[in-house]
Amino acid sequence: MKNKNLVLYRKYRPRTFSEVVGQEYIVKTLTNAISENMISHAYLFAGPRGTGKTTVARLLAKSLNCLNRKEKEFEPCNNCSSCKEIEEGRAIDLVEIDAASHRGIDEIRELRDGIRFSPTKSKYKIFIIDECHQLSKDAANALLKTLEEPPSHAIFILATTEAHKMIPTIVSRCQRFDFRKLTASEIINKLETIAQKENINIDRQSLNLIAMNSEGSIRDAEGFLDQVMTFAGEKKEIKPEDVRNLLGMVEINLIGEFVDFFVKEDSKGAVDFLNGMLDKGYDPYEFSKALINYLRDALLLKLSSNLKDSLLEGLTKEEKERLLKQVDHFKESYLRDLLNIFLEASTKMKYSPIPQLPLELGIVEAINLKK
Repeated sequence: MKNKNLVLYRKYRPRTFSEVVGQEYIVKTLTNAISENMISHAYLFAGPRGTGKTTVARLLAKSLNCLNRKEKEFEPCNNCSSCKEIEEGRAIDLVEIDAASHRGIDEIRELRDGIRFSPTKSKYKIFIIDECHQLSKDAANALLKTLEEPPSHAIFILATTEAHKMIPTIVSRCQRFDFRKLTASEIINKLETIAQKENINIDRQSLNLIAMNSEGSIRDAEGFLDQVMTFAGEKKEIKPEDVRNLLGMVEINLIGEFVDFFVKEDSKGAVDFLNGMLDKGYDPYEFSKALINYLRDALLLKLSSNLKDSLLEGLTKEEKERLLKQVDHFKESYLRDLLNIFLEASTKMKYSPIPQLPLELGIVEAINLKK
């Protein structure tokens, strides 16, 4: 039985390849390799945070060392001693190194020395090196030497969020798999499943807000759901306003009101509205982020009406009508200009002594463009 005290992303971490969300071609390639016994000695899992790199690495380790897995099969049994030890983090033949905190030559030398010895009780000795791009130059060179002539019982799985920072010779010795960000619908479906199992009453709009704020990371989305579930407490009911308040999100209807000032070419009204929101405690960075997302959706709707269903999902009837009306009013070129102006303003906010000043200047510039 799963531990009820675990955070959601650990409680509902996939235990089989079939439970992995997204990453279909990666799962297909790896499971084919396992069932056909075409295992490489080194893998590189690259991609954004929270997309399943470490999870798939552990699944691969679990499957390869599963005591009950039969020939031509690829799923781990999750019942044998090897599977249980890996799940509980006490497997002797699975070595996990976080290169962010253990990036020196000594750790890699220890790893290299340990490789010489055969696995204690498993078929393979598996090394998972997370954030491997953070290894020092000497450590990376030592790892390269190890990857050149590894013993047959050793398998390396390197995981990184910044593959471009890795030594090309290390990358060339690995089978590389690029993990993608998950789509909003994939995240929503996973969160719906979790909510049902946790007996949480949460509507589609709330799940959409969580999914959009997670930026393609299923781990972040599960963390946000955990947070709003804690807020809900015993009532076990979550509403969109709860999600917005807890995650510090700016309500989309407020952004819609703000964009209406560009329709009316009212720079004074827009600046007053912005400062009024900030006086109420809204974060200028969150406002900027929400505005850019809103303008992006508007531009995509202008470019293709086929995206209407996916982009408008989770909006109320009034919010949809307002956004579509604004899209009809603006030219495509003006929406592009708006996005560029506020993207630049968002960058300048980090260095501005008055955080909202770049936004205020952006308002004036954008409305002057329209005149």
